[in-house]
Amino acid sequence: MPIRITTKQTLKMSSNLKNILQRGRSVDADETQKQDYLSLFHQSELEFDLKNQLLEELEQSTQATENKEYFDEQFEKIWSNREFKISVEPKRTRIQTQILRWAAILVIGLILGSYLNSGKKNPSPVYYTSVAPKGSISEMLLPDGSHIFLNSGSTIKYSVDGLDGIREVFLTGEAWFQVAKMKEKPFVVHTCEYDVKVTGTIFNVKAYKEDKEVITTLEEGGVQVKSSTDLHHFEEKILIPGEQLVYNKEQKNIQVSTVKTKLYTSWKENKLVFVNMSLKDLKTLLERKYGVEIQIADPSILDYHYDGIIKNETILEVLNLLKHTLPIDYEIVGQNIIIKKI
Repeated sequence: MPIRITTKQTLKMSSNLKNILQRGRSVDADETQKQDYLSLFHQSELEFDLKNQLLEELEQSTQATENKEYFDEQFEKIWSNREFKISVEPKRTRIQTQILRWAAILVIGLILGSYLNSGKKNPSPVYYTSVAPKGSISEMLLPDGSHIFLNSGSTIKYSVDGLDGIREVFLTGEAWFQVAKMKEKPFVVHTCEYDVKVTGTIFNVKAYKEDKEVITTLEEGGVQVKSSTDLHHFEEKILIPGEQLVYNKEQKNIQVSTVKTKLYTSWKENKLVFVNMSLKDLKTLLERKYGVEIQIADPSILDYHYDGIIKNETILEVLNLLKHTLPIDYEIVGQNIIIKKI
């Protein structure tokens, strides 16, 4: 059970401070409101008020949802560890989702604010980790104002001040980035095959270990894509908006093409768009999105292709749609879904 922090000098949070908090964590917040919100975490005199506000929010939410034990556990986990987890799951209520998002942002800000304001130089970067389990999507707002969506089955490790003073992310899986502009402090995304460097832009990186391709899709701004230092697979490439770079792990080559970027970033809105997608790739995508295991009884059907859009459908609704579109059927045995040819 978290203990509320109080001191004789602690005053009630001013209405102005509450307004900044409310506006900053609103889904409709603009960039100025987000920056005002995050700046609170770098003011040590506000730390007690912010912690108390977090506890009040959590307690009010648990009373409303009758799930107090869960939120107590989440508070202790987030507050006590630099490695945190925040996931947006279909079964979670809107209040729970908003509180957990805000809790992660608050604690990151307090930890990093303390680190940045301490005045002590640390020779080793401090990293923070976020995970999106299968069947969920995570959303993060970093202390520099950068906005990240983390797709199902993905992990990022983030440092506010990397080895060379840069902002850096180590990504396994898929993430969409809206990077805050800081020309003097580049933002670098490391994948297993190459690095993506920006100063401020919007882009998507897909880098699952099990996939044969690593894909970067640029929506706005510009990015530099460079092969990892140890690999040297290709020369540095600079992308412009609307371009996509695909690196094939097996053939060890790259391809740059112009694409409709929304087809590759709509997942963050819980919407999936398929264009001539093989059942093999669709199987992998559905397993990640819904957190299920799918078995294929007849390998020959893996070459079937499918066009479609999935938004709020359940896995059973998707399977029934496939069943009426392709010559296949399915059955559920225990925890597994088996797709077979008819």
